[in-house]
Amino acid sequence: MRLPPLAVIIRALYTFSKFSRPRAYQRPSKNPTLKSMPSFPLFGSLFSSSASASKMSHPDERTPDEWRAVLSKEQFRILREKGTEPAGSGKYDKHLPSEGVYTCAGCNAPLYKANHKFKSGCGWPAYFDSIPGAVTRHEDNTWGMARTEIVCSNCGGHLGHVFKGEGFPTPTDERHCVNSISLNFSPEDKPGQTNDKPESKA
Repeated sequence: MRLPPLAVIIRALYTFSKFSRPRAYQRPSKNPTLKSMPSFPLFGSLFSSSASASKMSHPDERTPDEWRAVLSKEQFRILREKGTEPAGSGKYDKHLPSEGVYTCAGCNAPLYKANHKFKSGCGWPAYFDSIPGAVTRHEDNTWGMARTEIVCSNCGGHLGHVFKGEGFPTPTDERHCVNSISLNFSPEDKPGQTNDKPESKA
């Protein structure tokens, strides 16, 4: 009496696992396990951030080669390829000036004022707000989870992510978790100024 249910279960398991190529597991010599990796959405998302972000247009539009000409290799990886620096490694993590402005390391657009920054202990620079209009948010579904990515509104450079409702004693209860490499700092609180970065050739 137990055999029919077991057979049904085996048949169902085989049908379900067929989608992920069970032969890669049963016959590794003919179908290497790596062949099944593209069928997992997570692996594809590790190397390409939200498609909506890459299609957005910004005032400062440059080609990848133009960005490589003005950014270091690590700046390009984070700003243009949406990478992340190791926690605690950034020069602005524990940087808490009383005045000044943080600008985009790619285009020098002003992003945050010094009084927006607070100590969060997360390992990355944290800000509870940004200069109005300086930062753009959009949904980021990479790494198999829904987050809110923040980018420079002027050039689209990846800054990090914003998190809400963590209970920090700030006016907004938000934490803009930003890569230090995505930023520069000017001790003069003049958010309207930009430095002499090459202009967009778009």
